[in-house]
Amino acid sequence: MLLLSYLLSLLLCILFLVQTDAIQVIIVNNCKEHIFPGILGGAGQPTPKDGGFQLTSGEEVVIDVPNKWSGRIWGRQDCIFDKNGKGSCATGDCNGQLNCRGMGGVPPATVVEMTLGSSSSPLHFYDVSLVDGFNLPVSMKPVGGGVGCGVASCEVDLNVCCPSALEVKRGDKVVGCKSACLAMQSAKSCCTGQYANPRTCKPTLFANLFKAICPKAYSYAFDDSSSLNKCRASRYVITFCPPSVL
Repeated sequence: MLLLSYLLSLLLCILFLVQTDAIQVIIVNNCKEHIFPGILGGAGQPTPKDGGFQLTSGEEVVIDVPNKWSGRIWGRQDCIFDKNGKGSCATGDCNGQLNCRGMGGVPPATVVEMTLGSSSSPLHFYDVSLVDGFNLPVSMKPVGGGVGCGVASCEVDLNVCCPSALEVKRGDKVVGCKSACLAMQSAKSCCTGQYANPRTCKPTLFANLFKAICPKAYSYAFDDSSSLNKCRASRYVITFCPPSVL
């Protein structure tokens, strides 16, 4: 009996150690329609859920990722897939597959980026990026808060006020808003070539518009560091279509 009690205690201890080494990412769909989150692990990192899945309106999914995981998560909308997981999405599509399996989403897409610790720092870094344009409002924040932890977000539907030159439509519906880089395809707007540094690359009129509406998101490649959040928490929640601040 004493041996059994010892073994149970040892098992609980091992489970606790395993759990504390993992980080929970809770993905919530607060949108009125189904969305299809896409996930891409960073170099050498695993990709959870085969890189993509369906999330019905009001549904949430909890994903365990290892400590020091890095990657990106984005939402796909207006998707149709057959029983083999083949199809297409109006925005954020990854080669017409339900499971992205190592592929990123086609812009425009609002992207949540994160690095949950590294060999040089235990801190977690995360942001919401509009560098690849916008398709869905999204936010990321720690569960229960934390010291120095902030909210990364673009909570407003930019499609409503997207300049006509940047609109992506499906029929009469605006489903995405391109970044200046995607629309203009120039070194200056994409911060490449001679503009690949913060001294020469400045925000475009459109980037300034994005920043004014979504101040907690990156609007272009060399946006200010206030858009990058630093934290240390064991659980984070990513909400698509979070309650708007406006």
